[in-house]
Amino acid sequence: MVYPLFLTKLLIQSGIARLVPAIRRLTDGGGAFLHYYSNRVLAAPHAELRGAGVFLEPHAPDTIDLGLGAPRFDLMPTASTKLPADRRGCPPLWGLPELHRAIVDKVQMDHAVQVGSPDEVLVTAGTAGAFNLVLDAFLNPDDKVVLFDPTSPLYRFALRQRRARVRWVPSSLQDGRTRFRLEPLAHALRNAKLIVLASPNNPTGGVFAPEDLEQIAWWADRRDVLIFNDEAFQRYSYEDPLPSILAQPKARRRTLTAGSVSKSHALASLRVGWLTGHRHLIRPCALTAVLQAALVPTLCQQLAATALRQPADTFEPIRQEFDSRRHYVHERLHAIGLQPSLPVGGFFFWLPVWTLGLSGREFADRLLHSKKVLVWPGEYFGPSGKGYVRLSYAVEDGRLREGLARLTDFVRDVQVASATGKVRRAA
Repeated sequence: MVYPLFLTKLLIQSGIARLVPAIRRLTDGGGAFLHYYSNRVLAAPHAELRGAGVFLEPHAPDTIDLGLGAPRFDLMPTASTKLPADRRGCPPLWGLPELHRAIVDKVQMDHAVQVGSPDEVLVTAGTAGAFNLVLDAFLNPDDKVVLFDPTSPLYRFALRQRRARVRWVPSSLQDGRTRFRLEPLAHALRNAKLIVLASPNNPTGGVFAPEDLEQIAWWADRRDVLIFNDEAFQRYSYEDPLPSILAQPKARRRTLTAGSVSKSHALASLRVGWLTGHRHLIRPCALTAVLQAALVPTLCQQLAATALRQPADTFEPIRQEFDSRRHYVHERLHAIGLQPSLPVGGFFFWLPVWTLGLSGREFADRLLHSKKVLVWPGEYFGPSGKGYVRLSYAVEDGRLREGLARLTDFVRDVQVASATGKVRRAA
C-alpha cells in the first residue's frame, strides 16, 4: 500500500510507522531511521525500485543477460578505442566488488570499525558527490545544518541550493587543533538535522582533539542529529594517531563518513569517493543515487581500487615531503610578518591578512593582478574569514618557492605603502 506523503510523515512522527508491517518490510527493520529521511526519499517509489533492483545487480557468470539497456559490441570502426571496462557494462549501484572490498579494508584498518554488511558502503562521485547524496536523502527546505566556521565552501553552497539553514559554530586554531566553545555548539544543535565535521579542516589544517569529538558525539546523540564526517584530507596528518569521531560509541550509529582518492592519492580526475555508515542511513543515499543516475564509471572505479590496494607505507615519503614543506612555508610566512598558526593536518595555511589593513578578497585580488599568484579569499570559508586567505603548499616545490618569493615582494610593497601613508598623515 502506498501512503500519501503527509500521512507517511504523520505515521513517522507519531511512531506508528515502526509498527506498520508493510513499512517494516519495506525498510527491512529500519523504521527507527525514518524520521531522518527527506521528503524526496519518503515520496520515492520504493517498492518499484526495490523490485527493479533485482535486475540491476550483478548475477552469476553463467547468467545470460537478455535485458541489456546498453549495447556491448566490438564491431564498430571505433572498436580500437574500447577499454576493458566497457565490456563489463554499467557498474553495480553500490560499486565494483573489488573497490568495495578495498574501501571496507581501509575503513577497518583506519578506524578498527567492523563493516557489518555490504550495504554499509556506497561508491560515490567523490566526497562532494557523497555530501550531495546525504543532503538529498535527509534534508528538506528550512532544515538546520551546523557548520564550524571556517570550513569548506562546498558545504555552504550545497546547503544554500537546497534552502537549508546554516548554523555557524565559531572555531579557532590552537596548537594545530580546531577548538570551539561548548555553549554555541549545544545551542546550534538544538532542532538541527545534521552537523558537518572535517578533520583535518579545510582551510585551517586543524584537527579535532579527542575530548572535543567526545563532546560533539554526546551532544549530537542528545539532540538526535546526524553527523557527516569528511575524511578527504585524512592522510595528511603530521601527528599520529589522527583522532576520529568514529572512536566515539555514541557517534557510530548516526555518522556518515565520506572519503575519496582525490586528495589521498592525487586522483581528482577519477571523481571516485565513498560513503560509509549504518545500512539504514546508506540505503536512502543509494536510492537517491539511483534516481540521480549518479553511477561512477567502471574504469574510474577500477583505477581507484588499484590505488587503494597500495601498501600504506608507500605514502610515507609523500607525507614527509609535505611535512617538510609545512615547516618551510611556516618559517617563510613568519619572516615577512604574517603569523599563521602551524597546522597539524592538510596542506593549507590560514593566513591573517587583516594585519596589513586588507580584507581577504582585497589581498587575493591585488596579489593575483600584481604578482600572478593565486590564493583563496577567506570570505568563501565562513563569516570569520573576511580578514584571511587560504594558501596551499600542495604545488610542486619549484613553483611553491617562486610563489612565496612573489608573495614576499607583494607583502613588503603593501607594508612600505602603509608605512609611507602613515608618515604622510603624521606630517
